Amino acid sequence: MARLDDINPATRQRLIDLDCPSFDIQPFVDGPPLDRRKVAIVSSAALIGRGELPFLPGAADFRTVPNDRPASDILMSHISVNFDRHGWVRDPNLVLPRDRLAELAAEGAIGGVADTHFTVMGSTDPREMTATADAIAAGLKAEGVTAALLLPV
Repeated sequence: MARLDDINPATRQRLIDLDCPSFDIQPFVDGPPLDRRKVAIVSSAALIGRGELPFLPGAADFRTVPNDRPASDILMSHISVNFDRHGWVRDPNLVLPRDRLAELAAEGAIGGVADTHFTVMGSTDPREMTATADAIAAGLKAEGVTAALLLPV
C-alpha cells in the first residue's frame, strides 16, 4: 500500500478530501475467546476466481473466495499506480493469508477458518458500500464466523 506522501498530488488531494461516513451504531466486540473463533478474511484486493469478470473501477459489489480454491485460480483485479503487486505475486498470503490462518487453526490459536472469504474493490467510495457491507456481514453471520481479518490493499 502506498504512503499518502508517495501518491501523486492530484490523487492525494482527492483522498484527503474524501468524505467518510459515520455510523450511529457500536461495533460488535463481544464473543468467544480467540481459540474458539471461526475466522474469515475480508480483503479490498478485488480478488476474483480465474474466469470470473474483473471488478470495475469504483465497483461497490463483492465476490466470495472459497477457502479451498487453489491459489493458482485466484487473480487480483485491483489495479492502481499506487499499488505494487510484486508481493502478491510472490506470496498470495500477503493479501489472502489462508495458509497462515490454517496454521493458527492447527496450533489451536484460533477455532477454525471460514469456508468462504470476501473481497471488494479497494478505493471505492465508502458511501457506496453500505449494501455491500451488509451483505458481507450477513454472509459471515450465516456461516457462523465470529472474527474477520480485514486486509486493506
